[in-house]
Amino acid sequence: MLSLIAVFLLSYILIGWFIAAKSPLKLFDSPNERSLHENPVPKTGGIALLATLFAGWLWELQQFDIPMVFITIFLAALLVAAISFVDDLRDLSPLLRITVHAVAALILIASGLTLYDSIIGDIFTFFTIVWMLNLYNFMDGMDGFAGGMTFFGFAFIGLAGYFQNEHLFALLAWLVASASAGFLINNFPPAKIFMGDVGSATIGFIVAAFALWGIRMGIFEFWFPLLVFSPFILDATVTLLRRLMRREKVWQAHREHYYQRLVLAGWGHKKTVLVEYLLMVAVGLSALAMLHWGIPALYGLGFWMVVYALLAYQADQLCKSNT
Repeated sequence: MLSLIAVFLLSYILIGWFIAAKSPLKLFDSPNERSLHENPVPKTGGIALLATLFAGWLWELQQFDIPMVFITIFLAALLVAAISFVDDLRDLSPLLRITVHAVAALILIASGLTLYDSIIGDIFTFFTIVWMLNLYNFMDGMDGFAGGMTFFGFAFIGLAGYFQNEHLFALLAWLVASASAGFLINNFPPAKIFMGDVGSATIGFIVAAFALWGIRMGIFEFWFPLLVFSPFILDATVTLLRRLMRREKVWQAHREHYYQRLVLAGWGHKKTVLVEYLLMVAVGLSALAMLHWGIPALYGLGFWMVVYALLAYQADQLCKSNT
């Protein structure tokens, strides 16, 4: 418990230092065609978040007998953070970034973190990791959104581990949530700081890593993290598929995600992100309920697919009426 409080406070203090006028890092996210903000905002929040998270993890490494698989997760996450930090300093080629992402994914697979013990399972796991890493970056475009998803997502991932008596897994997941909470205070609308690529890409990788770790430990099945992080996964995936169907250049910046369209339709950052928080809590609680009471995944996921279809329809209608 003390480590959770310490990581939260350290994250909050370090974030405050980075947004101060005398910040040691002067990196700003300048508005572009994808942005929802109008003025340059510091994008060093991810550096502070990860620095405090990694410090908390290192502390726990000294206190407990940490399994080798987690050390592998830690080192692979450092690799993603390093290339993302360089990318924040100067734009790197997409090929170099994706190559490093692929190497990090292969490191996890080599450590045994796969969905299925087969070549097909390894291939599916590889693309799952790389997609989760990149979609988190795509979805980090609204004040308080990525920070909120990280906080709620890892809070529920940790609760799943705790209820299965995997207390170390729970603690390590909650440290992610704690560091995110310290960041979220200054990222909530109107945001004073953003994660940057170093934060969003690395957190996306950690999401995939903890999901795979929890599955391999038998804490939950594949559907659990899928449902918990569905507010991000479905928005990013559906938007990508829609753009592919329209034969658009999917690698180009855009503002067609549902959260972006709602902000532009007049909801603004605060209303949109608060509604998203309610959705995150709802899917997280339902996932825990399904896990605890043994509700078949087909029923729970089917229910939420209907809900998401209705929400998407309502969002489309709202956006059309405000264009």
